[in-house]
Amino acid sequence: MTIDSETSRRQILKRLGTAGVVAILGGSSAFTQEKVNKVSVRGGAIDVHHHHQPPSLGPGAGGRGGGGPWTPEKTLAQMEKFGISVAILSMTQMGDILYTGTEAGRTAVRIGNDYGAKLMQQHPRQFGLFGGVPLPDIEGTLKEIEYCYDTLKVDGIGIYSNDNKGRWPGDKYFEPMWQELNRRNAIVYMHPLARLCCRSLDYGPAASMVEFDFDVTRAVASIVVNGVMFRYPNIRFITVHSGGTVPMLAGRMKDRVPNGSQKYLPNGLYTELRKWYYDIAHAAFPWPMAALMKFMPHDHILFGTDYSPEPIESTVNELPGLDLAKDFMQAMGRGNAERLFPRFKV
Repeated sequence: MTIDSETSRRQILKRLGTAGVVAILGGSSAFTQEKVNKVSVRGGAIDVHHHHQPPSLGPGAGGRGGGGPWTPEKTLAQMEKFGISVAILSMTQMGDILYTGTEAGRTAVRIGNDYGAKLMQQHPRQFGLFGGVPLPDIEGTLKEIEYCYDTLKVDGIGIYSNDNKGRWPGDKYFEPMWQELNRRNAIVYMHPLARLCCRSLDYGPAASMVEFDFDVTRAVASIVVNGVMFRYPNIRFITVHSGGTVPMLAGRMKDRVPNGSQKYLPNGLYTELRKWYYDIAHAAFPWPMAALMKFMPHDHILFGTDYSPEPIESTVNELPGLDLAKDFMQAMGRGNAERLFPRFKV
């Protein structure tokens, strides 16, 4: 190689030096850029599984995606980074604080709802809200439903998969709540809560590893076979994590419907399970997605992330490898949620 000038010599040495630094650092230096998998959806995705954390109720959800105390500024930055235009907020894993059946539980729920509503008012095009309720306190729950809809103007009501006292949502104990939610044509978002008994099982994994999705499945089955959907057809139900184990167990569930429950299933168990909406938060892996897309109508599959307990990347980084059709991605990422929450339609 011929060096024509001192300038050329300096340029070559500079390039060699830069390459050497990158090689020494294994390519993981400031010279490399983080690859971000944005959700490929016109208008931005609608995230129906997104948690807020009132600062007065604790230090934050933690988990793998918390990154310190939750703040709306962090959430909005993460939403912009990953192509999410709307997050419908709900309380995170706080069942031991909210589901006490005491005045303290009522107070905690009200704090969470007021905080979420304030965020919604400040950012009406970016935040929605599933209002919480203080189960197993039925009187307090009915009052909070009224407050949520009439004062806070929530988008729906959020419940946990059990009441932290040994009951799942199909129990007759909850009939007054279902009656009121049916009257209001409610959207009910159901998030897992590991039942107290199951947290004491000494077999190794944390509840978030497997028990959350097992309890989602118990709760869905409880609602369906105990006739909640039959008696209260105006309620639309959303649950999480690609349905827990529902798509995989649907066949066994069909063949094991309890005696006396067939009257609640005039068109069969599958029909009732397919009325639910399922988000894909932290469950966009090839295997649950294959089962979900095979079993469920595609217009009942929703986008979610489980942020901030879970990093948004846990969901969005799986999507490119699924080879999803553009029309399906648009529907799952936004269109299906727009039909449930028309105020966010663009």
